[in-house]
Amino acid sequence: MASLKDLRNRITSVKSTQKITKAMQMVAAAKLRRAEEAAAAARPYADRMAAVLANIAGAVEGDGPPLMVGTGKSDTHLLVVFTAERGLAGAFNASIVKLARQRQRQLEADGKTVKFLAVGKKAWDMMRRDLSGKIVDRVDFREVKQVGFEQADMLGEKIMELFGKGEFDVCTIFYSEFQNVISQVPTAQQIIPADLSEEAEAGAGGNGAAAVYEYEPDPAAILDALIPRNIKVQILHAMLENAASEQGARMTAMDNATRNAGDMIDRLSISYNRQRQAQITTELVEIISGAEAL
Repeated sequence: MASLKDLRNRITSVKSTQKITKAMQMVAAAKLRRAEEAAAAARPYADRMAAVLANIAGAVEGDGPPLMVGTGKSDTHLLVVFTAERGLAGAFNASIVKLARQRQRQLEADGKTVKFLAVGKKAWDMMRRDLSGKIVDRVDFREVKQVGFEQADMLGEKIMELFGKGEFDVCTIFYSEFQNVISQVPTAQQIIPADLSEEAEAGAGGNGAAAVYEYEPDPAAILDALIPRNIKVQILHAMLENAASEQGARMTAMDNATRNAGDMIDRLSISYNRQRQAQITTELVEIISGAEAL
């Protein structure tokens, strides 16, 4: 049985931890508002960009650019896994990596070759033990306070460079789509080649109808300029969704940790009071027994 001193030390330690988790919860709540606004602002632009691209692709005669139509095969897949730079966010990072690992097993069962690009320190930490031989590169933004188009541009160029070298045929990004504070959904989105049929339907309001445009210059020239930018926009959208999801998950995790710390303090306090009362009772019995003996 722990002594009174040990119980006091444990209560003090848990109270200190509770203060830290409460502070982290408040910081995450403050960051969540900005991250949620940024993610919400990016969604319409990303959806519209994909819809416009799908509309232009429908007007192209013959084969389109390689980034749009792919290599004509799907032997090698690049899975780009977006996670946070830090932990203490519940199952946020693990759920994204889990979805990517499930896709990896499915593809390898079909005889495909799978490669990974780890974006975020936690992606590298969670995959390097079992998948270090499959990770072609890693990117982290630990020094960046808030991700923006500059980081998406750099990452998009890296992915397109790998595609140009023939490193992969299909590229899919994995991130967490923010819904609310307690719900973040792990999501997979193919960006090379883009699935333009679904994007066109979504941009047309789900009825499959699309407006008719006349393009100047020709649609092929527009696609050459738009497709790389669309890839970067979709990456930016994924990064902003991930940032909002991370703060939401951390806020929930720290709230749960704060509540658990409070429950533990209550249990330790009860144990401390009971043991202290038992000790006092024992001392009184000894005093009374000694007095009677005299």
